[in-house]
Amino acid sequence: MSASVIYVDRSIVWFNDRRYGYRLLDPRTPTTSLALGAPIKFIFSFSRARRARRTKPFPLPPPAPPPREKLRIVEITPYPLPHFFFLTHTTMRPTSRLCKPWVRNEYLQRILSARVYDVALDTPLMKANTMSQRTGHEILFKREDLQPVFSFKLRGAYNCLANLTETQRQAGVVACSAGNHAQGVALSATKLQLDATIVMPTGTPNIKVDAVRAHGGHVVLHGDTYDEAQEEALRLVSEEGRTLIHPFDDPLVIAGQGTIATEILKERNGKPLDVIFVCCGGGGMLAGIASYVKSVRPQVKVIGVEAEDAAGMTESLRQGKVTPLDSVGLFADGASVRVVGTETFRICEELVDEMITVSTDEICAAIKVAFNDTRSVLEPAGALGIAGMEKYIAQRKESSPNTRNEQNTYVAITSGANMDFDRLRFVSERADATETFVSVLIPERPGSFQELYSKIYPRNVTSFSYRYKDDTDAYIFMSFQSGKTFDGGSDVEEVLEDLDSNGYIVTDLSTNEMAKVHGRYLCGGRSTSTGGSTNAPEELLYRFEFPERPGALKKFLDTLSQGSAGWNVSLFHYRYHGADVGRVLVGVQVSDEWRESWNSFLEDLGYNYESENANVVYRQFLK
Repeated sequence: MSASVIYVDRSIVWFNDRRYGYRLLDPRTPTTSLALGAPIKFIFSFSRARRARRTKPFPLPPPAPPPREKLRIVEITPYPLPHFFFLTHTTMRPTSRLCKPWVRNEYLQRILSARVYDVALDTPLMKANTMSQRTGHEILFKREDLQPVFSFKLRGAYNCLANLTETQRQAGVVACSAGNHAQGVALSATKLQLDATIVMPTGTPNIKVDAVRAHGGHVVLHGDTYDEAQEEALRLVSEEGRTLIHPFDDPLVIAGQGTIATEILKERNGKPLDVIFVCCGGGGMLAGIASYVKSVRPQVKVIGVEAEDAAGMTESLRQGKVTPLDSVGLFADGASVRVVGTETFRICEELVDEMITVSTDEICAAIKVAFNDTRSVLEPAGALGIAGMEKYIAQRKESSPNTRNEQNTYVAITSGANMDFDRLRFVSERADATETFVSVLIPERPGSFQELYSKIYPRNVTSFSYRYKDDTDAYIFMSFQSGKTFDGGSDVEEVLEDLDSNGYIVTDLSTNEMAKVHGRYLCGGRSTSTGGSTNAPEELLYRFEFPERPGALKKFLDTLSQGSAGWNVSLFHYRYHGADVGRVLVGVQVSDEWRESWNSFLEDLGYNYESENANVVYRQFLK
């Protein structure tokens, strides 16, 4: 039997053999309660002999190290006789995360021997030039989105399948997933010529189902939810003898994901490296990367990043045990896990330095950041590492002003790029971290629009919604992009204070989810004057198009106000879409004596326009 012993302290010894892996042995524990038989007697005789004889071939440990250092065995050399071992000692500085050495060591060998490169790529560690220049740090992206299945999941899946016994290979495998794990298992099984069944909920988008089939997987659509699909997968395990390939809570899967860390440290060998930011769902990749990094370069921090509405690992670490979440958000669906793994939690509890949670808007902003540097569109879960890095840098800058001039090296894992195209509209709406949403109360009188806009100009107004209600006050729902202060921060507070000092009643809606998701499109309604009063001038509704460029909205408002003595704006809606054409919906009240002047104004305006008075939506909801 091939064996090795690792000295930990005077009462606890680690034993390792290739069959059983690492086991903790305590001489005070009765032999009958342990399961390794003869090797246990050897371990106990070794432990007793080391303390009793104190002569070669059992050298004593070196003198106690200074208080700030910790003793560790880094090499174990077998002596020619079967029961004797020489131990080589060294000392090490405390790491950024003090932990039990065996938590690191038990996965080091597994990661180094993991089989992943038959299908997976050694992905590049790419410098993010734009983000580096903006933050003042060296920012690197580990491009796992470039894998054959556009996700890191291929690594763990293949390593798990490659280590199956012949009996397990003959019976086939099954996996339950509606995302990247499904594709990883399907491609790995095809490469190894295994029969793989992938159980997916019936509501899974066709693009994902087709992708699994394209990689050779046999897809079974079952149940309306993931739990129902999981039950079907377990039935196949029970009745057909298939092996269930877990997406994260399996030592072989964890080891496969840990190979990402081997590539990072190989690339940064002899170079600075401060923090690695890792997406976390069930915790497989986070546990694997932390295991390797803390074994090889323990001073490097490993930080996990989760979505705020799916922070299972964060909550579990806070509670000190695996804690199921009552519900999870589905925006970052690739990392939306209600219950983290038992094994992944055990590792993360000992090795991970910190957890960061990020909002949906921060994830969208991170997708945009990645696109600016890579011209690739990451999926929400794939951008979690970048989102966490952005938040960490901002918080560190705010809490420790003296570190602003420090240049650190940060790595973010871009873990996947299986983005649903239909989501891009939502992402683009929420990706602008400089956009501020506000509600402003202004007096209902001619010229109020221009006065309000002048307080925000030259900042870019991205949306502007208004509906006439009465002759007293008017609420404006608008958003604008903040500028930069002299120290690189945002000038939002400066703008809001300026509006307040000029008598405007302003409500900041930037954190109001209802306002951003629904209210911005629904604000308005029927005007009591246009809908019920016989004395009010008739309202005319027009849709205008004008060239979209900085200041274009201001120019349009200035032009519209030239004849404002003869008409009143009763409805106004504008939204910046990033296109080359700006689109505005305008309602105006024009009395009969000013109708001819209004028509002349439209002809002289020079912008394309369409009358929408007959539009069914206007008649049913706005008039």
